[in-house]
Amino acid sequence: MNKDNILEVRHVHKRFTSKNVTVKAVTDVSFEVKAGQTIGIVGESGCGKTTLGRCIVRAYNASEGEVWYRTAAGEELDFLKADKKKMKLIRKEIQMIFQDPYSSLDPRMTVLDIIEEPLKANFPDMPKAKMDELAKDMAAKVGLNPTYLMRYPHAFSGGQRQRIGIARALVINPRIIVCDEAVSALDVSIQAQVINLLCDLQKEMNLTYLFISHDLSVVEHISDRVGVMYLGRMVEYGDTEQIFSHPRHPYTEALLSAVPVADPNYQVERIPLKGEIPNPANPPSGCYFHERCSYCCEQCCTESPAYIEVEPGHYVACHRANELELRGFDYK
Repeated sequence: MNKDNILEVRHVHKRFTSKNVTVKAVTDVSFEVKAGQTIGIVGESGCGKTTLGRCIVRAYNASEGEVWYRTAAGEELDFLKADKKKMKLIRKEIQMIFQDPYSSLDPRMTVLDIIEEPLKANFPDMPKAKMDELAKDMAAKVGLNPTYLMRYPHAFSGGQRQRIGIARALVINPRIIVCDEAVSALDVSIQAQVINLLCDLQKEMNLTYLFISHDLSVVEHISDRVGVMYLGRMVEYGDTEQIFSHPRHPYTEALLSAVPVADPNYQVERIPLKGEIPNPANPPSGCYFHERCSYCCEQCCTESPAYIEVEPGHYVACHRANELELRGFDYK
C-alpha cells in the first residue's frame, strides 16, 4: 500500500448467481483513498454503488479482488482474505450509514439501545454506565436531545432518524464511514443540516468518508475526489474539480448536464441518454456505454476500453478520452 493511503480497492468484482443467471453487479473497480478524504461515488440507480460499498465493509463477500486497509496500529490487511476473528478485531474501525433511516433502525429498540448496540458487540466488557455515557455524548454531538433516548424510532422524523444512524456508526470512534445515500431520503433543508454535520464530525474526529450518492450537487460540495460508475464499472475517477469542470467520459458529461440549478434565468442544455440501461446479466460487447453514447465509434462496439490515467490522478475508461472536448458543470 501507498504510505499515504488508508484504503486501496483493487480490481473488485461482485457477481450474484440465481437460477443459472449471473448478474455482474461490480466489475473490476479500483481506486485509492487517503486518510481524511471524502470519496464520492455517483451513478444511476442500479450501477453498483451500494454493492461496492457493502463489499468494502464486507457486508458482501466480493467475488474477486482485494480491499487493502491500513489499521490504526499500522497493519496492512486485505479485508477479503481476513478470517472472522481478524475482521471482528478491526470491524469497529469501519462502519456504515445506511440509505433508509426508516428500515435500518429496529422499531423494538429504544434510541439508547440502538446507539449502544455497536458498543455491546465490540466491547462486551464495557460497564453499562460507560456505554450510557458514550451514547448520550454522541447523541448530543449529532444534535439529538439526550432526553429523547428512551423513545422508539417511530417517534422521530426522517432527519432525526438519520442522525440516530450517524450516532450509531460513530459511537465506537471508527476511522472510515461508508455513507450509502445518507441524505437521499431527506428534505433539502434537512439534507443541508446532515451534510454540515458530517463535515463538522469529519474535522473533529478525523474521519474518512466513502460517500455514495446520485445527487451530484451534494457530491460536489462534500467530496475531495469523485468516482463515476456505470453498469458496475468505474468509468471515471479524479479530483472533484477535474470531474466537474473537465469530464473525460461522455457518461459523466451527461450526468453533469442533469444537475438542477436553482436559478430560473440559467438555461441548461441537457444531454438526454437514449435507450435504457443494459441488462447487467447480459451486458453489451465492447464499451458498456456505447449503445447510449452519442460519441460512439466502431471500436467502442467491439473493444472494451482500458482504464487509463489521462492526467495526474484522473482516470477514465473511454477510447476517445483524449480527443473529445466535453462540457463540464460551469454554473457559478
